[in-house]
Order: sequence, then C-alpha cells, then structure tokens
Amino acid sequence: MMLFDFKCDSDHVTEKLVKSDTTDIECPVCGNKALRQISAVRAKLDHISGDFPGATMRWAKQREQQIKHERKTSD
Repeated sequence: MMLFDFKCDSDHVTEKLVKSDTTDIECPVCGNKALRQISAVRAKLDHISGDFPGATMRWAKQREQQIKHERKTSD
C-alpha cells in the first residue's frame, strides 16, 4: 500500500492509501472519478553534510560571520 494524491474534475484533492497500481478512486466529496496525481517530493537537504558543496560553503561562511559577531558583542 502506498499514499497517493487524487484529484477529481471539481478540483477536490484527496490523499489516500491504496495499492500501487490504483489509478483512480471515487472522490469522497462529490462522488466523481478522481485520478491519481504526480505529487511534489518532500525532501530536506542537509546543508552541512558536504553532499551539496555550495550550501555547505554558504553555511560555513554564515557560521564564521556569526561567531565573529558574537565575539565582538561579548567583549
């Protein structure tokens, strides 16, 4: 079983746990046929892992600036 988004002609979007080969369901709101949609991937990239060098360098620079600022304000 997998979780998919389904959308009917009336623009009702429903999330439902179904078998992976299911392509349509009955819309629980209006009863029309709702087709399976391609959903956006929900992912969070880890900026300090080193897997994304640009993000890692940006994080390191911001961290260095933050430390300098904290040192100035603590003196």
